[in-house]
Amino acid sequence: MDGVSGGWNKLKVILADIKIQHTVFALPFAVMSAFLAAGGWPSARQLFWILVCMLGARSAAMAFNRLADARYDALNPRTRDRALPSGRVSRGAYWGFLLVSSAVFIFAAGQLNRLALMLSPLALGIVFFYSLTKRFTWASHLFLGLALAVAPVGAWVAIREEISLISLILGAAVIFWLAGFDILYACLDVEHDRRHHLHSVPQRFGVERALRLASLAHGLMVVFLLVLWMAPPLGWLYLLGVALVAGLLWFEHSLVQKDDLSKVNFAFFNVNGVISVLLMTLVIADCLWV
Repeated sequence: MDGVSGGWNKLKVILADIKIQHTVFALPFAVMSAFLAAGGWPSARQLFWILVCMLGARSAAMAFNRLADARYDALNPRTRDRALPSGRVSRGAYWGFLLVSSAVFIFAAGQLNRLALMLSPLALGIVFFYSLTKRFTWASHLFLGLALAVAPVGAWVAIREEISLISLILGAAVIFWLAGFDILYACLDVEHDRRHHLHSVPQRFGVERALRLASLAHGLMVVFLLVLWMAPPLGWLYLLGVALVAGLLWFEHSLVQKDDLSKVNFAFFNVNGVISVLLMTLVIADCLWV
């Protein structure tokens, strides 16, 4: 019983450490892609396995990120209390969690269709690769966006067993959305990144220019969302959603100033969580309105 209790406690620590609740960022884009691909309600079975895929892939990606960054996390006051640097969980336990999460993702992909199964190792490779990019490029934020863009493209594959232009446009919107708010978040670690030769937009260009580039990225997100409006069956509800997203992005940027980063966490977690859920809701409403 002690072994079971200890294992459960370690699992709870890992789930808290990878912030399992932040699946809310990518999951809504996978769900809206599934509704667009189905032209209405996907089957309950498809939605279930898409959800399992999302949980498995994100859990594996975050576990890999924590393992890859443990040395740097231990040197950063903001992250030194994470599970690995603080010693609350061993690297072996984290590797076990990563392998199980990866297996769950691949199994769930196989329950959807053959193409999803074939592409599942590539998807894992993409989401793992992001964690290494801060070591060699300030464009790491775009790689994070690419990692999350796997969600809407993968959901389309899950429904139609193909990769479509519509899913790629939605994926592009996700890339620039994630890149924009990840640049904002990276402003908190400028000095740490400089000291340890890690790359980011704020580290390379300074906070003031980074904020401008984050605004540009979010502007490109809105452009891609407007392009997506041409896809059937999207209509005025979706267009309302895009307008609201643009307003929320403006609000997000109004919270963060070059000489006041105190509200970055609120902008990062709260505002972007609202953006993804709001847009998903109005996409689903438009799909069901037809």
